[in-house]
Amino acid sequence: MEEHLVRILSVAPVTHNVRCFKVEKPEGYRFIPGQATEVSIPKSGWREERRPFTFTSLNEWDHLEFTIKIYDDHGGVTQQLGKLESGDELLLHDVWGAIQYKGEGTFIAGGAGVTPFIAIFRQLQRDEKLGNNRLLFSNRTASDIILRDEFERMLGPAFVNTLTSEKADGMDNRRIDETYLRENIASFDQPFYVCGPDQMVEDVKQALHRLGAGADMVTVEL
Repeated sequence: MEEHLVRILSVAPVTHNVRCFKVEKPEGYRFIPGQATEVSIPKSGWREERRPFTFTSLNEWDHLEFTIKIYDDHGGVTQQLGKLESGDELLLHDVWGAIQYKGEGTFIAGGAGVTPFIAIFRQLQRDEKLGNNRLLFSNRTASDIILRDEFERMLGPAFVNTLTSEKADGMDNRRIDETYLRENIASFDQPFYVCGPDQMVEDVKQALHRLGAGADMVTVEL
């Protein structure tokens, strides 16, 4: 099993509770956009507490990047990550993940579940292949939207936001359920990529199947 000790190069805020960690990149370390690795903190009591985080960098970059939601009230790994600074260290492990780009389609994300899609969209933009891909993004409030400005620049009107706990101009105020999908997707004969809280992913997957999306057309994180 791989294990790489890397130094944190920088930590920067993305939203009020999400931070961007730039870390050293081990030589020869590669991944497919959308994939993740298990991360742990090499400190007493935390070394074996591994948690999966998605790469939000591209392979061509000289560093790795993770965009991580910090849960300060859980007393867990992300709370500890929130205390780390430039110069501290992390342990990275094997690369894995089910979400990989399989063709132009609709991406559906809930909260921090958007992170596997960040590297995919960045790679598509770099390759000038954004095409007609769309992102339906559900959050509690507008302040929770991760990389809002970047997604707006990349996708324009194909970046569709819906909020569940507040109303905001230009955004829906609904959950992504079967009715919402029916009203916002013209064809279900296309690839779908879904990531978010477990129950949301399961509900959206089942709704897509009922609306006509084939099982092989819906990619979710396992």
